[in-house]
Amino acid sequence: MNDYNFYAPTRVIFGAGALSKLHEQEMPGKKALLVISNGKSTITNGSLARTESELEKAGCEYVIFNKVAANPLKSVVEEGAETARRENCDFVVALGGGSVMDAAKVMAMLAPQPSNDLWDYAFGETGKGKPIENEPLPWVAITTSAGTGSEVDQAGVITNPDTNEKIGVGSGDSLFAVLAIVDPELMKTVPPKFTAYQGFDALFHSLEGYIANVHNPMSDMVERAAIENIGKYLPRAVKDGNDMEAREAVAFANTMSGYSMVAGACTSEHSMEHAMSAFHPELPHGAGLIMISREYFKFWIDKHVCDDRFIDMARFLGKTDAKDPYEFITALTELQEACGVADLKMSDYGIKEDEFMKMAKNARATMGMLFMCDPAETTDAEIAGIYERSYR
Repeated sequence: MNDYNFYAPTRVIFGAGALSKLHEQEMPGKKALLVISNGKSTITNGSLARTESELEKAGCEYVIFNKVAANPLKSVVEEGAETARRENCDFVVALGGGSVMDAAKVMAMLAPQPSNDLWDYAFGETGKGKPIENEPLPWVAITTSAGTGSEVDQAGVITNPDTNEKIGVGSGDSLFAVLAIVDPELMKTVPPKFTAYQGFDALFHSLEGYIANVHNPMSDMVERAAIENIGKYLPRAVKDGNDMEAREAVAFANTMSGYSMVAGACTSEHSMEHAMSAFHPELPHGAGLIMISREYFKFWIDKHVCDDRFIDMARFLGKTDAKDPYEFITALTELQEACGVADLKMSDYGIKEDEFMKMAKNARATMGMLFMCDPAETTDAEIAGIYERSYR
């Protein structure tokens, strides 16, 4: 496929020290809902104080909302939207990782709507799928991690614990951030384990996109850039968080993987992990992806539906003379070993062997669109089998 439809209107200010340029940019409003996580990282590393100072220099007021967890909840998004409405905020600023950015962009969508029930506007298995009636608030992304590419895409992944659904909400052009600050200096304090989890999340966006049936020249280009940079630099960023060359390369790869989802699409690996962390919210998304990744990609290699693409990806990861698709699995395994994440166990997060079919069905019911982007069709039994072979 050579056709593509690519629209990425976000202005991206990229590079070490980029946060200090925030006040120089045109702000999309006068009063921001400043969304941060429910942890203390933005306080202890100084990024919150710096962001507050930048907003003040830009002449903007702000209200802090600090309740977003690692897997952002429907109820928290609704509370944030209500806060924005009550405080008369006219734009949203996300300061944090992928979860904060996902939650903030969906708050921006929900705040102007007549209903504050997010599932009125969600799809999945139980959402009502109503169109939004009013234009979302504009939002600004200041990313403090390199994993999701949320700063340049137009959907947020939200968990509804009442229905065991973790799904992407929103995808319209109005949900792109108007401005993104990608400052690798803000990522220096991310612990090694989470640097690895986030980096592999970004990697899988592009690996999945490269084998997706909607791949095209634009998606191929950004995915190759992401895969090569993560393969070369992620182990260094994990080993030394102050290695700014590595941090910058991984941050760039992450943004490219965000564009991958705009130009192309992820495949069912992401649906499968969302089912895992929907039932087990304490499971970090990147860790869940790592757990199933080798068996997931082996499944497609054994089907021989895109052998040449796996050989390409092996080469992108450093196996420059690769001629066999299974050399990609070798390269992926070596990268996971280099980052200290090759031996993650589902059982450590409470996942049990009798859940595989339940998760397979949940993955297809809640995020079936990604299954439609797979290289070939699958059955629930095949998806359950990938979980089973991945289990430890």
